Amino acid sequence: MIDVHCHFDMMLNPEAYVRQKEEAGDIVIGMTNLPSHFQMGQPYIMHYKYIRLGLGLHPLLAAENKKELPLFKRLVDETSYIGEIGLDFSREGYASKEEQIIVLKEILKTLRGKRKIVSVHSRRAEKELLELLGEFNIENVIFHWYSGSVSLIPAILELGYYFSINEAMTLSHSGKSIIEKIPRDRILMETDAPYNNRCSIQNAMRNMDITEALIKKNFDTLVSRLKQ
Repeated sequence: MIDVHCHFDMMLNPEAYVRQKEEAGDIVIGMTNLPSHFQMGQPYIMHYKYIRLGLGLHPLLAAENKKELPLFKRLVDETSYIGEIGLDFSREGYASKEEQIIVLKEILKTLRGKRKIVSVHSRRAEKELLELLGEFNIENVIFHWYSGSVSLIPAILELGYYFSINEAMTLSHSGKSIIEKIPRDRILMETDAPYNNRCSIQNAMRNMDITEALIKKNFDTLVSRLKQ
């Protein structure tokens, strides 16, 4: 199994979870919400074969934690995975909209020209985020739990980006509509655990009638870009 967006550092017992996944040979990309979280977790994760940790600065935490931007810049070369970053203009995040944009621009400026795989949060800010990703020429992006307009999907695909799908998406009408518009070779799987109650990758793949072999091929294709 391959899980490209998981927050195991926020679980009650992350050590046990990571050991279980490692023993099963499952690839898990852990997201972090702050650079300081990555800094704490990376020394423990770097010894695993199948588990990786992403360097993140979550948009809902960006305004009150912009002081961690220098730390993000210092740590950026310690991992090939970036996440969770992005924008959130939902009711929860709208008040910090302008500060989120300022922080994200600094992050994207840091990432420009670097070979990374980038998992992005885009709730109610899909168009603005896509424009910024294009402006800074960011490659190898995964739109995590995309919930925006289906009309924007072709533009996202045009930039070579991917989408990570979870079980909850396969069970909702809006999620199904989005999934139908995504080519099978641009789909990856996620749990978003522990924030998502519907986080079974097996169920999600069954609901979509796709195979583990396809997901592995898509992931391997994306990872191969880091070596080009």
